[in-house]
Amino acid sequence: MNTTRQNRMMKLMTEAKVDAFVFFDVNNILYLSGFTGTDGVLIATEQSSFFLTDSRYEAQAQQQVNADRVICYQKKIDAVIMQLVAQGVKKVGFEASFLPVSTWQELTRLTAGRFEWIGVVEPLKTLRGVKAADEIRALEAAAQLHVDAFAAICPLLVPGTCEREIALQLEFALKRAGGEDKAFDFIVASGYRGALPHGVASDKKLASGELVTIDFGTRIDGYHSDETITVAIGSVSTELRAIFDIVLQAHDQAIDAVKPGVRLATLDAVARDFIAQRGYAEAFGHGLGHGVGLDIHEYPALSPRATAALEEGMVVTIEPGIYLPGVGGVRIEDTVVVTADGCRCLTRLPKHFQQFAA
Repeated sequence: MNTTRQNRMMKLMTEAKVDAFVFFDVNNILYLSGFTGTDGVLIATEQSSFFLTDSRYEAQAQQQVNADRVICYQKKIDAVIMQLVAQGVKKVGFEASFLPVSTWQELTRLTAGRFEWIGVVEPLKTLRGVKAADEIRALEAAAQLHVDAFAAICPLLVPGTCEREIALQLEFALKRAGGEDKAFDFIVASGYRGALPHGVASDKKLASGELVTIDFGTRIDGYHSDETITVAIGSVSTELRAIFDIVLQAHDQAIDAVKPGVRLATLDAVARDFIAQRGYAEAFGHGLGHGVGLDIHEYPALSPRATAALEEGMVVTIEPGIYLPGVGGVRIEDTVVVTADGCRCLTRLPKHFQQFAA
């Protein structure tokens, strides 16, 4: 475990007031130990760390895991308890937002009177919030695949093409370019469906005079990309063009405002207030953006309720939108990394108004 990540883990334990922490979330395990498998447990104390897995992953763990010991188990829960008892711990932290209730109930039942289980939520959120150089390289590499992949599906942006076909071909193009897997179920929302912020691709066919919003991403070394582009199919109405221009200006102003120390709620307000001043306050309901990393949505959340501030090394999306039921919608999204004096865009697709032939 590298020093920075170990220090963050120790800080987490201190804030949670525990003398051991058990990680079940595979993304936290990957971040802290380097293990890329899909099952295992990482136990950390102030003095040592233990990685537990079964026979399927024992050889892989021996090669990948950065921990003091790798232990092969037959039953996960029993092995976790055995190691905690051996360490003589009294308070054990766990990922309260991740661990199933059934597992927590079994752990507490089997360890009653031995030690206390402390569910941790808020201190855990910030663990992966600031990205190291290697994480940013992976995030940028994933984002770079978007350029060629989007170019490959541009010929499909014509009337009569099914939304599902665009999503499918975009997924294929990203995988051919080297993406490990899609980052999420792609959103392809055309015409009236553009008013659905999470309008996953449907059987609807593109039509002339519509806007189509395409939200997609891939994964490299476990790290996700996320980008949204909205384009026109032929000539669109004055109203649709107007909301596009408003969203683009809100997007650009928010990106210009990104720098260390800016409150997350303040950054959200840059875009939100601009959209509201143009008469569309009720049409922008979601937060301005979110952190991106080993999870597609992670800390920090950019919203009016956020209390933290941007830090150098954070990677966040900037994605304002306007959604008009029965009419259509626009969302424009880039992923940026916070730098010492501003930010750098990791996504590369142009966001200006683009009109594809009808």
